[in-house]
Order: sequence, then structure tokens, then C-alpha cells
Amino acid sequence: MLIKEAVEKRILALCDERGIAINELANIAGVPPSTVYSMLNTKSQNPGIVSIKKLCDGLEISIREFFDSDLFDHLEQEIK
Repeated sequence: MLIKEAVEKRILALCDERGIAINELANIAGVPPSTVYSMLNTKSQNPGIVSIKKLCDGLEISIREFFDSDLFDHLEQEIK
């Protein structure tokens, strides 16, 4: 799995755990919904760390908590 896919799955899992929709996450994080949706589809191959941090702030978790998931344990090499 690539990092982009892991980030996408983590965002969706966190929303599911909290019972919130993507639009609600965007609103509480203070980012446009299009930013979150672009992180979740092929439009953005490189979700920015600043955007991820804003989502974490909205979810009231640290960036460390965001990346503390098995999803990030065995990522494929990005450079090929």
C-alpha cells in the first residue's frame, strides 16, 4: 500500500469511528470540503502534511495519533 492510500483509509476510518461525514470533518477542521475529497480520490497523489494536521486538529487528535495505525507499518517504497 502507498502512503496516499493509507492516509485515505485512515481519514475514512476516523470519520467512521466518530460517526461524521466528510463534509462535517471539513467544517470542523476549517478546510474546504474539496480539500478533503481531493485527499480521498486520485486528484491528489500527495496529501499535504499541513492539511492532515488541520484534519487532526478538527478531530482533536495529534499528528502522532493519526499515524499510529497499522496502515502505516508496511508501506510500499514510493521511489521506483
